[in-house]
Amino acid sequence: MEKMKLFSLIIVGLLVFSCNETENNQTTYAAQEVLPFPSPPMGGEVGPTMQESVHKWRETPSYLPEDAPNILIIMLDDAGFGNPSTFGGEIKTPTLSKLREEGIAYNRFHTTAMCSPTRAALMTGRNHHRVGSGMIAEYGNDWDGYTGVIPKSSATLTEVLGHYGYSSAALGKEHNTPVDQLANGPYDRTPTGRGYDYFYGFMAGESSQWEPVLWENTTPIETPHAENYEDFHLTEAMAEKGITWIRRHLAINPDRPFMMYWAPGAVHGPHHVAKEWADKYKGQFDDGWDAYQKRNFERQKAMGWIPEDAVLPPRPEGMPAWEDIPDEEKAFQARLMEVYAGFLEHTDVQAGKLIDELEARGIRDNTIVMYILSDNGASSEGVEGSVAELNSQNGIPSTIAEHIEIAEQLGGLEELGGPKMDNMYHAAWAWAGDSPFRYTKLIAGDFGGTRTPMVISWPKEIKPDNTPRSQFLHVNDVVPTLYDILEIPHPKVVDGHEQDPMDGVSFASTFNDPDAPELKKTQYFDIMGSRGIYHDGWMASAFGPRKPWVAALPDVSNWNPDEDEWELFDLSNDFTLMNNLAAENPEKLEEMKKLFMEEAIENKVLPIGGAMYTALNPQDFKKSSNTEWTLFEGMTRIPESEAPNVRSGNIRVEIDGEVPAGVNGVIFAMGGYAGGVSLYAMNGELYYEYSSLLLKRTKIKVGALPKGEVNITYEMKTPLERAAPAELKFWINGKEATTGTVERTIPLIFTASETFDVGMDLNSPVADAYFDKGSFEFEGTLKKLHFKYLEE
Repeated sequence: MEKMKLFSLIIVGLLVFSCNETENNQTTYAAQEVLPFPSPPMGGEVGPTMQESVHKWRETPSYLPEDAPNILIIMLDDAGFGNPSTFGGEIKTPTLSKLREEGIAYNRFHTTAMCSPTRAALMTGRNHHRVGSGMIAEYGNDWDGYTGVIPKSSATLTEVLGHYGYSSAALGKEHNTPVDQLANGPYDRTPTGRGYDYFYGFMAGESSQWEPVLWENTTPIETPHAENYEDFHLTEAMAEKGITWIRRHLAINPDRPFMMYWAPGAVHGPHHVAKEWADKYKGQFDDGWDAYQKRNFERQKAMGWIPEDAVLPPRPEGMPAWEDIPDEEKAFQARLMEVYAGFLEHTDVQAGKLIDELEARGIRDNTIVMYILSDNGASSEGVEGSVAELNSQNGIPSTIAEHIEIAEQLGGLEELGGPKMDNMYHAAWAWAGDSPFRYTKLIAGDFGGTRTPMVISWPKEIKPDNTPRSQFLHVNDVVPTLYDILEIPHPKVVDGHEQDPMDGVSFASTFNDPDAPELKKTQYFDIMGSRGIYHDGWMASAFGPRKPWVAALPDVSNWNPDEDEWELFDLSNDFTLMNNLAAENPEKLEEMKKLFMEEAIENKVLPIGGAMYTALNPQDFKKSSNTEWTLFEGMTRIPESEAPNVRSGNIRVEIDGEVPAGVNGVIFAMGGYAGGVSLYAMNGELYYEYSSLLLKRTKIKVGALPKGEVNITYEMKTPLERAAPAELKFWINGKEATTGTVERTIPLIFTASETFDVGMDLNSPVADAYFDKGSFEFEGTLKKLHFKYLEE
């Protein structure tokens, strides 16, 4: 039956395909619901001999409207609704403001409250659980809504546009590729496997801006090693690569439109930017987050960006007031915000370089620019402020005094934002930056997590208009809108795969009519049990079991989602969700809760809270099933989850090599400076170094390496307790060399993107001793490295 159904769809699609002769005898073709299109027929005629045959190159047909526009989608990461100066914030965003003046803006545009889910919905036009993206890929599980794998049954925008003749490029953050593909393929789920012709960036949730783990298409590439680290910055490189790609496209394929997706890792942590950008905001946040939130709120009202009757929300329970922060800690907290602000302005300026290029090349007029400020609300995952943000994700206890002391050891507060720190600001800065809403990223039941400004500029077709568009929209509406503009039907079959239904709706009617009817009637939200449902002007929501600004994961062993307290809001007069009508209108609330469950079943959301499964059950974390590895010199860029666990495991390591006298170089390394482990030689001595996310740094001098054949062995034994100390024992050529202790092991992950390398240390160097020596390649010969887990 399924085969017959697919065959029928193909026949229907082919019947949609049609052609006709124009006055110039040129063939034009209509869009169709089954992709790809048939190959065009031969242009000439064939006879028995070449003399009796006619040769004529077949014409590549166009399936697009005449003068189809170019498309540029810009989307930043973890920026707050109230951050940009364009819409009342204090952080300068000149590019966003320029596009706002030349186009239109939306103040009720929504994301999913989390990065990978938002990106999956943006590029497919479907709800995030429908495309397996109810959680970031690294924490995927086997429930259909949480696999972390976008199915072929939901073709991406670029896959479809490619069939219609568009060229496409993606630059920046790619966080929808399953991590187990990065070590050795297959690469069909990478950006170029999902329709992009070109990709430059990193495939992870975050990366250092100074020493990113870079990919170009499916090839790992090295970060340029600048003499001064500020001479290379990923966001700047993204702008340069984007400009180069546009120029190449126009030089070689000027007859084809293009689509570019420019999505920097900024301003996700770690917050990395040159001092001059952070210094622009010196002293601006010294009066704290409470005052900052109120200033934002007042300006948003004054400029008409939010309604006059909007109510200012209180600070969430569990977040301290600025006045309660000890005086000796305030300079640290203020500097973290200065770095964030400089980072956001710097990123916006880099985006402006692309706009300048469009203008310089004479194609700005017919390019649709969609600038979506962020993939979710500002992030409170820095919790109390940190020099190494993954401390909170790993559940490592620490004090602000420790973080300040480490910052001072690494050069002082002025060094925040540099390559030796993975700093992230206090959660309360995120709340203030999400003004006028209550909460932050990861809270899907509140607009602080889901609502972000969007600006659209298309000079050829959209008249500039300062009136905010207030139709309720979602990121899954972008694809249907672009299909609508391009007169492309939603495909029923793509590359042989029957397609899932489209969840988004076109909002093209709002381009030149701020009062156009709202076409989206229903939209659900869900991230890790925080959930909500919008329907026809009403919103019902449940906060869920987790507070993102609390580092520890919640105990959900006895959590029953059916017992969660739901709130109800009438959005016609409650912009900030501050007037809970649940007690006044219980019938409406029950109606909305029933609708949420219907949407949850339809979109594979169940089980509620399913996104938390792997974090709460690390034994099921998606990682290599190997218990033994044999590696060789030059094997690099192995993702941490696919590599032997030298971070917190019980493992025996045996290394055979040949070394010259006074040998130098890395034998193996995992992670980076903020969090990582390295075994290396320096001037003929063997060393081991372990960085516990900056809070502790273990350095062990193992002993001298004799010239010639050498065997290095060590064992690591780690108790099951979280962050437990590990005992180490080393042998050189069979003789015990030394023992040592890693006082604080990292239980889950050193970094989101750094890798395991043999014979060198790519990207961020782990050890102090070779921090300024590039990849510090091993000078001898590494014949074999054998890693085997010990029986516990």
